[in-house]
Amino acid sequence: MPTSDTMPPSQLWAKRLFIGLLYLLSFYLVFTIYLQGEILFALLVLVVVTTGIYIFSNQSTYRWRYVYPGVSAMGIFVLFPLICTVVIAFTNYSGSNQLNFEQVVRQLQNQTYAAGDHLNFKLLQTSENQYQIALSNPNSQKNYLSEPLVLEVLPSELSVAEVEQFPNISTAQLKTITQNRTKLQAIKVLLPNEQIVTMSSLRQFAEQKARYTFDEQNQILTNHENGERYKPNNEIGFFQPIDEHGNFTGNRLEPGYTVSVGWQNFIKILTDDGVQEPFIKIFIWTVIFALLTVVFTTLLGMIFASLVQWEALKGKAIYRLLLILPYAVPGFISILVFKGLFNQSFGEINLILNQLFDIRPEWFNDPFLAKAMLLIVNTWLGYPYMMIVCMGLLKAIPQDLYEASAIDGASVWQNFTKITMPLLVKPLMPLMIASFAFNFNNFVLIQLLTNGGPNMVGTTTPAGHTDLLVSYTYRIAFEGSGTQDFGLAAAIAVIIFLLVSGLALFQIRMTKLSQD
Repeated sequence: MPTSDTMPPSQLWAKRLFIGLLYLLSFYLVFTIYLQGEILFALLVLVVVTTGIYIFSNQSTYRWRYVYPGVSAMGIFVLFPLICTVVIAFTNYSGSNQLNFEQVVRQLQNQTYAAGDHLNFKLLQTSENQYQIALSNPNSQKNYLSEPLVLEVLPSELSVAEVEQFPNISTAQLKTITQNRTKLQAIKVLLPNEQIVTMSSLRQFAEQKARYTFDEQNQILTNHENGERYKPNNEIGFFQPIDEHGNFTGNRLEPGYTVSVGWQNFIKILTDDGVQEPFIKIFIWTVIFALLTVVFTTLLGMIFASLVQWEALKGKAIYRLLLILPYAVPGFISILVFKGLFNQSFGEINLILNQLFDIRPEWFNDPFLAKAMLLIVNTWLGYPYMMIVCMGLLKAIPQDLYEASAIDGASVWQNFTKITMPLLVKPLMPLMIASFAFNFNNFVLIQLLTNGGPNMVGTTTPAGHTDLLVSYTYRIAFEGSGTQDFGLAAAIAVIIFLLVSGLALFQIRMTKLSQD
């Protein structure tokens, strides 16, 4: 392959021209994305595209061509979402504050209101496919009528003539107006006095005027319908009414815009009782849930692995197959099956308990029983994997240890607690830490089985007694009754990321120690 030093001048200049065009196209793409208000995404595209062009167009960076796809994919799918989450955590980004300031101003300026007289509207059917727009002014007693029109090909502008009275023909049903509402709303009707009216409702036309105008120099938004003035309040990200002295008064004006709030979301987690109390309770439950799941699945996996490896046991292959079956069934199917089994009224578990002990536990309404149900189901889902791993590790334990213990008269339980368990726990430790981290964010189980319920009372954010931090974050972001608080949810997500990152580092350290 010719290099830049051996390449003919014509080819060299052609190559430089081609690379320059690629850079121009990339800059155009980045600039287009930037104009849409997507600053972070524009920066990502700039870095990824220009770096790729530089690497693949230079001989000195030839070796980087092999690692660039993987590095860029990591940047796009790992680093970029993480950076976006951190940035959102320091803003008021929510269901009411999703746009930037310029987009909010444009949206408000696009709003219109019906000014002047309202003209009554009806659609007269002259033939099977032709109609006439009939407008009447109840104040001036004037009537206006258009030429026959075909609704499928309505013009953008239409002139009407003043008439004494409307012709005695049938009036189209409201269904016809509703079906063609979009087309009728797009028509600008010119009255004989040069006034332009448009469709304001299914039965009226009126002159449409801009409701708001914005003075960029003084940062004043004026409502022409009622004369009220607004200024942007950058502390909350909304336009608010002002008095004659310029002080904020009254309610905020929707929609809002995104502003930086510093550490306010993190402070809210620590100081707001409506957020702090459920956050602490959910954090404690998350740790307990993940820890008990690891303990139960590991212990049950060890016991079953020891049983199916027991030489005296007959039919070990059948038992091994039956015990691994929960791992073969898709997790979400098992969860939904258990949701039916634990149903208070019709579930088989409560039917059996009612027959034996005359009780019907409220699994989904009682916080303690709901948590116990989650642990039961999660243990069922998780023990087969631990059992498979333990079955492999048991092969590495020297049989001489068991022979020596048999000579000393040790029981089966003593063999398990004194030999098997200690020798299995050490190599299992990194896997147990990874299992803890996974169950720390076990969103699917919570969402499908309890959806976080039963709900807590007296909280300012949606929270349930069985919520984990990850499901609590999801509910804040997407199930808020007042507004979807993405900023607060992102702040909690950052905390989760730091906790799980700490666990990952701890796992790496434990893995290294176990190898040493």
